[in-house]
Amino acid sequence: MTNLAPLRPHNGTTSTLERITLKITSTFDLGEILTAITQGLVDEMNAAFARIWLLGPGDLCAECFKAEACATREQCLHLKASAGVYTRINGEYQRVPLGALKIGLIAKGWGPTCTNDVMNDDRLPNKQWLRETGLKSFAGYPLTFRGELLGVLAMFRRRMMGDDELERLALFANQAAIAIKNAQLVTEVARLKNQLEVENIYLQEEIRTQHNFEEIVGQSASIKKVLKAVETVAPTDASVLILGETGTGKELIARAVHNLSDRKSRALIKVNCAAIPSGLVESELFGHEKGAFTGAMAQKIGRFELADKGTIFLDEIGEMPLELQPKLLRVLQEGEFERVGGSRTIKVDVRVIAATNRDLEGAVDSKTFREDLYYRLSVFPVSLPPIRERREDIPMLAQYFAIKYGKRLGKKIEQMPRKVLEALKSHPWPGNVRELENVIERAVILSKGQQLELGDALARRAIRSQGKQLLTLEELERKHIAEVLKLTGGRVSGDSGAAKILAMKPTTLESRMKKLKVSRNRQELPVFRDSPEIS
Repeated sequence: MTNLAPLRPHNGTTSTLERITLKITSTFDLGEILTAITQGLVDEMNAAFARIWLLGPGDLCAECFKAEACATREQCLHLKASAGVYTRINGEYQRVPLGALKIGLIAKGWGPTCTNDVMNDDRLPNKQWLRETGLKSFAGYPLTFRGELLGVLAMFRRRMMGDDELERLALFANQAAIAIKNAQLVTEVARLKNQLEVENIYLQEEIRTQHNFEEIVGQSASIKKVLKAVETVAPTDASVLILGETGTGKELIARAVHNLSDRKSRALIKVNCAAIPSGLVESELFGHEKGAFTGAMAQKIGRFELADKGTIFLDEIGEMPLELQPKLLRVLQEGEFERVGGSRTIKVDVRVIAATNRDLEGAVDSKTFREDLYYRLSVFPVSLPPIRERREDIPMLAQYFAIKYGKRLGKKIEQMPRKVLEALKSHPWPGNVRELENVIERAVILSKGQQLELGDALARRAIRSQGKQLLTLEELERKHIAEVLKLTGGRVSGDSGAAKILAMKPTTLESRMKKLKVSRNRQELPVFRDSPEIS
């Protein structure tokens, strides 16, 4: 290893390196800086070729030529620029492990490494290649800034280098490190600024959105059970799967989980998987690079990247396209992904909350939803009861919405007649709390004084067919399973069992029976009425 003690500067060497220094200090574009350094060494210093590796994450381990020499596979040196007789940057040396080969050793501990006798220097083992290319000298320098390793600068020449050249190259390496660090800081500031702008735009859109309700209202045992579950899981980073019919307030529970977590200072990013065209879901979730597809005029940050250190809420997760489910599973398990059209692996720390009104277990059985993804999402399931199962909360909800829309419409609703409350409590509410909110809003509009008047607000919601109240999908499923069990005498499995008739696995049927509270005991099979029982 050459001792780089201070030597007499050479005016010619100084002027050539000054020209390169002027180029790299005139821009903050990292790519331009790296090209100016490597091409400058070739043009100004007669290097046969020059290269720069920068420290980065272990991102190509599966295809890396040097992976076996990498101990942790967490960080390695990425070849970012190459000029001279070798310009390819995606070849054998595109990744160099720390502590491996001469480049990795320069970064890990060798420090500045220079020689004018490459054929007799044991640190450069590939003698045949050196002989064939006619190389005589080598110089390699770690690029450091205030003790932080940024990368390695290396060059070969077909003639020997003088001591003054080696000294000036060492000083130039320091200048290059400063320019590279400045460019990286500018790039990071621009990235954070862009992310902040996107996040602000997203939050402004969220503010403009009319949520179904802002607070969790109710004192029933079932809603208290949900709130207890929220308090239990919120402080953790566990994935939460919120289950419930349309209009039960799944997004509200997701917000409660986020607001009670350590991530509450970061954004809660919402994605409605059912509202995004299938061809755009991947780009929306993971972002895309410029030119990734027709119309991709600029790089786009995806929702997962935007939710880094925060929470992402995947509403209607059951609508997630099957082909994208492995990529979502990878984010959940490994916390990493690539943008559409990109090769760089992006690491994120995101807490995932998903919601659905679909039967995901049934979707798993029908092969439309991955089983491993289902189990990964449902680490902590939370089931929201429909409003017909907590009718005691209806008066409180009605009062809350009456006050809310009264303020908005400039009305003061202070009275809610008993007949109004009875009518509200007897309604089946297939649309749950969302439907109740819409009814109360219309009732407030119709009310002329301080007393709430339903008018036709509720009558317009009563959907009847041939004099019978239509059941919800869950009620229909419960009724159908019960009727089939009656036919089989309560038998679930076997050729004459209910599972065979319903074309379901016995285990799946038993799971549905448990969820729907359907007993296999013939004496205990539920009796169904034309309208739900009023509590």
